[in-house]
Amino acid sequence: MRMGFKEHLRAEVVPGEATYVISERGITAFDDARVAVVAPLLDGTRDFRSLVADASPHCSPRDVALAVGRLNEADLLTRDPVPANPTAAAAAAYWELAGAPGPLSLSTVRVRAVGGADARSAEQACTASGLLVADGTDGADGRQGGDGRQGGDGIGGRVPAQLTLVVCDNYLDPGLAEVDAEQRAAGTPWLLAKPHGTTPWIGPLFRPDDGPCWQCLSHRISGHRGAETHLSRALGRPVAHPPAETPASLLLGNQLAVAECVKWLGGHRHPGQDGVLTFDTISLTTRVHPLRARPQCPGCGDPGLVTRRVLSPVTVDSRPKADLTGSGHRSATAEQTLRRYEHLISPVTGVVKAVQRDARGPAGLNSFRAGHNHARGPRGLTGPASQLRSESGGKGMTELDARVGALCESLERHSGMYEGDEPTVRASWREVADRAVHPAACQLYDPRQGMEPFDEEAPVDWTPVWSLTRGEHRLLPTALLYFDAPRQPGLGHVRADSNGNAAGSSREDAIVQGFLELVERDAVALWWYNRTRHPAVDLDAFDEPWIGRMRALHASLGREVWVLDVTADFGVPTFAAVTRRTDKPAEDILFGFGAHFDPKVALCRALAEANQMMPAVAEVRADGTGYGCQDERLLSWWRTATTADHPYLLPDPGAPLHGPADFAYAPRADLRDDVAAIGAAVRERGMELLVLDQTRPDVGLPVVKVIVPGMRHFWDRFAPGRLFDVPVALGRLAAPTPYEALNPVPLFL
Repeated sequence: MRMGFKEHLRAEVVPGEATYVISERGITAFDDARVAVVAPLLDGTRDFRSLVADASPHCSPRDVALAVGRLNEADLLTRDPVPANPTAAAAAAYWELAGAPGPLSLSTVRVRAVGGADARSAEQACTASGLLVADGTDGADGRQGGDGRQGGDGIGGRVPAQLTLVVCDNYLDPGLAEVDAEQRAAGTPWLLAKPHGTTPWIGPLFRPDDGPCWQCLSHRISGHRGAETHLSRALGRPVAHPPAETPASLLLGNQLAVAECVKWLGGHRHPGQDGVLTFDTISLTTRVHPLRARPQCPGCGDPGLVTRRVLSPVTVDSRPKADLTGSGHRSATAEQTLRRYEHLISPVTGVVKAVQRDARGPAGLNSFRAGHNHARGPRGLTGPASQLRSESGGKGMTELDARVGALCESLERHSGMYEGDEPTVRASWREVADRAVHPAACQLYDPRQGMEPFDEEAPVDWTPVWSLTRGEHRLLPTALLYFDAPRQPGLGHVRADSNGNAAGSSREDAIVQGFLELVERDAVALWWYNRTRHPAVDLDAFDEPWIGRMRALHASLGREVWVLDVTADFGVPTFAAVTRRTDKPAEDILFGFGAHFDPKVALCRALAEANQMMPAVAEVRADGTGYGCQDERLLSWWRTATTADHPYLLPDPGAPLHGPADFAYAPRADLRDDVAAIGAAVRERGMELLVLDQTRPDVGLPVVKVIVPGMRHFWDRFAPGRLFDVPVALGRLAAPTPYEALNPVPLFL
């Protein structure tokens, strides 16, 4: 049996120094005189007996055996090497490095083109690589090319295709759904590729009954193409992309696709085959975008998962708090959360396109952005780009907190989108009134606001939510619970917003965060629309160095910042941070709000949210231009509003400063205890605590929507109730504010 170095290795001997074994991945040195003698003889032409003969008299048979044994132990030798044909040897070296046996001589690929893709160029790339190309639609006829060997009409030319290469010019082409179904029925794996364009896409390699499917992929891609989806719906057909390629870029795209085919047929398996490789031919940068199967995918998963989750009672389990810092008493740290969900960040296969720092303003603001904010409504070709919060955002005392916050908010918004697999009941209000909550109790519009009313006689979709107060399911309009739910006649102005939507490291965590948001916005609404005066918070009393750094940062930008205590009847510390410019007539007034059982956490949240809003005004020029927003209402506020005209933004001059001692705070070690305290507080006020679990199986991040009918959003919602009654009950006002005297400026966050 002949022995030699593996084909990807070569040996060089430097006399008196060492024997060097070389490959494209590095060099291994052997300081062994016996190896120096034997290595040049391991050219694949000798068996062990010949090695011993040719090594004599420099090495004894025993020394030859020891040298061969050492090289064998290092996995550097092979038996019966490939004959010295340079092409065959190079191919063998490639497969050795890949750790795979390599494709068989009759490995066959079927090529299919979808849309405007060029099948012929893909076929030529296959034949140039020595693959058989199957003829027809049944994958039965093999056509060999490249080196002129056996063709489709030669002996043995008819062989079954082992893999289908599907080339397209758009990964969302509806024709791919048909391909996916056919390949599943045939039980044949297929590789999807877009060789066209400046950035070819290669993969995934779909396998029947294993891994993600094309529907998993198309769901993720379409989530990043809001404008294209809008236009496609408007046109009633797929959007055609203008061709952008050169012969070289098309050749490269096809060769990359064929290389993946060859690797698969050669037995090479790697995690990247489940994802999409993008190769930017302009910048010469590549990226692999991992794709995981969606458990609820109608094509390869169980589409009933979401329905079963929503129809199940919401249980509250023990969740010890792992983080008692500015992140807000979570059951996992920010580092743990990022590691758990960062695979969901990708402009191709992710839920979140990207998470990046807002480049406007100093880095110390810790303002991060992460994709479209679905709570602002469906994105067309223009619309939401002008809004202050058109993207999901993150804030925090540290860069990590802000990055994780942006990621989780974007995942939260995604989880709240209507997908069509949510459970619904079609009925009129009158038919389900005994087990439903009227949407007016949640939206709280006054008839004088002119909103289209909800039709109590019209059949609309309702979705169950769990009442932690009653221990039973209640119904609310689906359109009130999920963003972009179908608009039905009779809904009127019923539509979802993000109030009470929250993500958490556990469901218990999410429930707490969702309720705290309700408390925050309710308290802010009571202050803002009644324009009541409130005491300032003593920022120096909280012994937090970060607060001092933030005040200095604002001062460096020509701004001052203060915080009002707007805590309302729930007793949960709630603060409003206000910041304005002091170096020019336009004050560019901004706010940030925060609520938490721990007053220090609430304070830091309010200041961090004010920082999060700062980039929109961070680059304003002396002539009044440079705002990072085009909304005319916001621009008017920034350019004209002053604290002199809006004194409720300033601290009450007659009230003492509030510090930590002014808040009764007893830390709790378990989030279950926090949820219990929330339930008790809601019941004490004769209200109901409702929870909808919006967690998506393919995301995994716990997301809920918390609803307490009667609590007020900080948007302009002027129906009778807490907005008018609570300020009087708290002694802030002697009588309810008349409707006509409410603040005419809607809160714009």
